Amino acid sequence: MRERIAFIAALVVAALVSALLFAPRFQRPPEPLDAASAAPAASVAPPEPAPPALAPPAPPPLPAYVRVDPESRTACRGGMVLVDGIYCPYVGHHCAAYIDEEKDICARFEPEVLCEGRLQHRRFCIDVFEYPNIEGVRPVVMVNWLEAKRACEIEGKRLCSGEEWEFACEGPQMWPYPYGIARDPDACNIDRKISMPVLETFADPWKISAEVERLDRRVASGEMHRCVSPFGVRDMTGNVDEWVNNELGTLDEKPFRSTLKGGYWGPIRSRCRPVTSTHNRWFRFYQVGFRCCSDALDGGKAVTPAAKTARIPRRSPMVDPGGRQGP
Repeated sequence: MRERIAFIAALVVAALVSALLFAPRFQRPPEPLDAASAAPAASVAPPEPAPPALAPPAPPPLPAYVRVDPESRTACRGGMVLVDGIYCPYVGHHCAAYIDEEKDICARFEPEVLCEGRLQHRRFCIDVFEYPNIEGVRPVVMVNWLEAKRACEIEGKRLCSGEEWEFACEGPQMWPYPYGIARDPDACNIDRKISMPVLETFADPWKISAEVERLDRRVASGEMHRCVSPFGVRDMTGNVDEWVNNELGTLDEKPFRSTLKGGYWGPIRSRCRPVTSTHNRWFRFYQVGFRCCSDALDGGKAVTPAAKTARIPRRSPMVDPGGRQGP
């Protein structure tokens, strides 16, 4: 009897377990959707396509007096132009109106130019812009003469000689300024108001960077569109002083081989012929940069005596870009 009762109890338990296992599971009925979620999704318009990028404005045309030698493409490396012509070693200009006679800052020159010395045929290549010779980039500063020389050599170039730099700046008419015979403060980055440097900071590596930034008035290479020489070289006067190799100077005493040309952004001479040859080869300053030259790729000599038929009158008129002779 007891076994039977136990057996029945086991059956009951098994039935209950089966019911739990196989009975449909309880499910919560889904919550009703509200009207907003029940509505069909609104169609989303695709985003408007971005307008095409505007092409940068075309650079203004070169001044009419500029003649870039077409041989530049084959005779020079990229970023350089060919300078080819007759160079007068000694040139004299007479200032007709000074801005500051003591500082030799001339507003306008007399139309007559004096040429002395044996004429030379110069043919070489020169960077269009100040180093690093990239349009739209400010030129380097705080570089000494040795560093400038080395940087040019790494590119297979060399520092310009003083005479090369002068000829590339003044052109065949021997202008005092790369753009003519009258000073134009709007053509090149010149005659800017300057701050006086605190010289002690240039001996302190923790302060020098901030001081250079405080003094800086450079503009990007090529920004001054009218600051271009007759050969198509940019920013030769103003912006930054440029190291050249003064072949008549010495390494250890004045006048030094390490010579500066062109002036910087401040109110100084900023002409093609003046030089500053009082700084040794280790000198560096906040406004000092450089550009490079090279021989032409065809192997021609950079300087030779001019042909006997070449002639520049001892006295000749300078015709300014406007077609006028003199001011």
